[in-house]
Amino acid sequence: MTFDLMHIWSSMSVANKAITLILILMAVLAVAVTVERFLALSKSSRISREFAKAAQDPIGRWDLEDLSKLADQHKSSNLARLFSAIAGKYVEGVSRPEGGMSPVDMARNEAVRQQEALGAELRRGMSILATIGSITPFVGLLGTVIGIIAAFQAIGASGAGGLGTVSVGIAEALIETALGLSVAIPSVILFNYLTHRVTSIESALGRSAGQLIDEMEYRYGRQEERESGDSLVHAQREAA
Repeated sequence: MTFDLMHIWSSMSVANKAITLILILMAVLAVAVTVERFLALSKSSRISREFAKAAQDPIGRWDLEDLSKLADQHKSSNLARLFSAIAGKYVEGVSRPEGGMSPVDMARNEAVRQQEALGAELRRGMSILATIGSITPFVGLLGTVIGIIAAFQAIGASGAGGLGTVSVGIAEALIETALGLSVAIPSVILFNYLTHRVTSIESALGRSAGQLIDEMEYRYGRQEERESGDSLVHAQREAA
């Protein structure tokens, strides 16, 4: 028997044709999710590197206004969005000294919230890829079971038996399992690759946010020392 896909397709039942189309649709969807995530992560990483290099100057001068403006110019960067949110919350805290929470604590809490939001966005669509990798072998197995049942029903209807009678039907049915595995194995591999890459990006964002907050603690502490020193000098002058 020759391996003729057109012959196999033409001899399939309606149910098996529907299952084959579903598996092909899942394969297309897996490729689309993978390509979209790969392009999005690559673009964000490239722009984040550009932003990190440019952000060294405003951070060194401790000009958070310039840092926010620079972040607005790199909106496709996850790092820029994270820094913009942290800097904005810190400035808000500084402008409201009557609050019960320090600007650094407000910035730290905002960093946690933003990292959770960015993590969810980084994983957008990956649940689809995981689902495809999990269920396609069973969808293919379902097609195989339906095909084998149809083969044995054909035997019963014709009254003929033997391996030659069922071999063609079984071979056609097993195509479904092969197709399901062909979709599932790459999907699982791609899901694991993307998961590892997203985890690496999240770790880098966490380290960067920690460094910025450390700088905020240092700068805010120095500011409080200066203000405390100025108040002490003023009190001494008034006492004199």
